[in-house]
Amino acid sequence: MSNATAAPAWAELAGQEAAVGQLSRAATMDSPTHAWLFTGPPGSGRSNAARAFAQALQCEQEDPAQRGCGRCHSCLTVHAGTHADVKVMATENVTYKIDEIRELISLAQDRPSSGRWRIFIIEDADRMTERATNVLLKAIEEPPARTIWMLCAPSPADVLVTIRSRCRPVGLRIPAAQSVADLLVDRDGLDPALALFAARASQSHVGMARRLARDEGARQRREAVVHLPLRIQAASDAVALAKELVEVTQEEAKSSAEVRNAEERAGLLRALGLGEDEKVPPKLRHHVKRLEDSQTARNKRSVHDTLDRAMIDLTGLFRDVLALQLGTGAELVNEHLRDELGSYAHGVTAERTVARIDAVATARRRLAGNVPPLLALEAMTMSFLPDRILDRRPGQQA
Repeated sequence: MSNATAAPAWAELAGQEAAVGQLSRAATMDSPTHAWLFTGPPGSGRSNAARAFAQALQCEQEDPAQRGCGRCHSCLTVHAGTHADVKVMATENVTYKIDEIRELISLAQDRPSSGRWRIFIIEDADRMTERATNVLLKAIEEPPARTIWMLCAPSPADVLVTIRSRCRPVGLRIPAAQSVADLLVDRDGLDPALALFAARASQSHVGMARRLARDEGARQRREAVVHLPLRIQAASDAVALAKELVEVTQEEAKSSAEVRNAEERAGLLRALGLGEDEKVPPKLRHHVKRLEDSQTARNKRSVHDTLDRAMIDLTGLFRDVLALQLGTGAELVNEHLRDELGSYAHGVTAERTVARIDAVATARRRLAGNVPPLLALEAMTMSFLPDRILDRRPGQQA
């Protein structure tokens, strides 16, 4: 089954034909498995696949082949996130709070109010602590009737074996860049050339590709990141550009958060019956304070995530350089920089390119371990110095 011929619910799962086939078949069953584990690399569409599956399970079409029609009330409300029997849990924090998991388990005891099933989707299930996971385990071991759990994580190894052994696995892969580009053209009406550029530059991360294609500022900031190694000629450059990288990623995170934060605040004020410029009465201020605290926590994580994304972009750059050095003929992530990367590749050895990929990976681990960003990035950018300088430095490997 190809995505092109599948029901509309599956349309946004670019290049995931095997998963679509597995899930669409399960959606036709009277008693599908009660627990599912969706795994795949960032951008593969784990949570989108879970939502599409929920949409197909709740679809009102009598014909099983039409489940996930995208037109009925159930499909529309699941897609909009307003279906009474589909609960999606996500966290902006490093880990889930155990009380959040307990609340889900309590809700799971209720029978469906309008749909066929009571469905619970837990995004980033790898952020559950062992204690929270053990609380969830009993609910999965002894599920209430008509309840389905869907967990999303980067890989099966990121979830405790006691959980994954009780879930049916759904593996998603990194889609081809052309599949992502086709999705952006069909869904968002984007220019095909721009969509393909964004798909390649994002390394087939669907959400990031959409942002790059629609936001010129995001494209400019990404270009600034991938050009950093090409600009380093001396140690002073490495130090200055490490600082620039921190500033660029902070600006990107801020830009990404501003629109979302403003929309959330406006939505909350409307729900409270207030205008955007109206002063919030004292008795309602705790609602606004709670939103602001949540946004602050999310903004901090957004800076980390944006910096990590920059590391992924740099890794892609050096893999392009290595592909040119080894003459693999592979399509480049940064195809638009082929000439510049070709010149750069002639000036460094393949061994040093591999060392630079390792240096980026080390920086990512240090950042995840809460090493101050500037220190982690300075150590990384020093490894980008030209070979002629590194060869003169004591203790450096050739």
